[in-house]
Amino acid sequence: MGYITDKNYYDNAANHGSYQYVSLQDIVNNFMLMYTGNHSLINNEERYKILFHAKRAIQELNYDAAKELKVLQLNVTDNLTFILPPDYVNWVRISLYKDGVLRPLTQNVQTNYAKAYSQEADGDVIFNSDGSVVLIDSEINSDRLDGTKRSIYLNPRNPFNGMEGYELDGDWYFKFNMGARFGLNTETANMNPTFRIDKKTGVINFSSEMLGESCILEYISDGMENGDNSSIGVNKLFEQYVYAYIEAEMLNSKLGVQEYIVHRARKRKTALLRNAKIRISDMHPSKIMQVMRNKDKWLK
Repeated sequence: MGYITDKNYYDNAANHGSYQYVSLQDIVNNFMLMYTGNHSLINNEERYKILFHAKRAIQELNYDAAKELKVLQLNVTDNLTFILPPDYVNWVRISLYKDGVLRPLTQNVQTNYAKAYSQEADGDVIFNSDGSVVLIDSEINSDRLDGTKRSIYLNPRNPFNGMEGYELDGDWYFKFNMGARFGLNTETANMNPTFRIDKKTGVINFSSEMLGESCILEYISDGMENGDNSSIGVNKLFEQYVYAYIEAEMLNSKLGVQEYIVHRARKRKTALLRNAKIRISDMHPSKIMQVMRNKDKWLK
């Protein structure tokens, strides 16, 4: 953004924190002014090519180094799903917000959703008039939505005799005492609800305990702001890397450029990315000192 007065900065909430970013438009304009021309390695290139590589550089930064997360809250309704936001790339943490406390959820290592084909009694698949398969609700989805009804397990010769458990397809599952008797399974050691992400349909599927609860999704965005170029920007700590990325990619795709020039541009791009990661790191000396104070604790 351009320079503004202090009054305009503080009076307009849209300007708060904006000075630490440089817009996509400024990046493209600066590159065309300073890195292209008759006496530069890059000349006679169209603006749309520079814009493309600038966007790709910002996307790569958001995936790898920027550490700028987005947070979204939604209530989980009867379908026990959470629709992923349009700019979602990957999740960082998914939590249950209850009683003013964030309770991290664990990812279900087992599948909790599926599509089911409608079948005849002999197992043949049923098709529509247009030749597509008829889809119905799968049993695994209905079990997740309804929850498995608890029953009393009766077996005098078994240590779980008289305890409440879950019966599913002839197998019994018990919610309590499994860790005390057989050892804790650290992979699933969490009393909070579980989730599993279905990337194909763009939803998060939750276990039945999340019904009516509030979910907090912390995720990584691609930084493209839903295609609004005027809203796309990058932290100024990464600005030099973006220019190096555009230059390296354009030289790599340009006909007749010597390999050593392309290699030099790639090395410069890599070095600037490493420097930018160090700059954006939040490991301040005061934070390290606070953590190191743990070494002075007495062990009882």
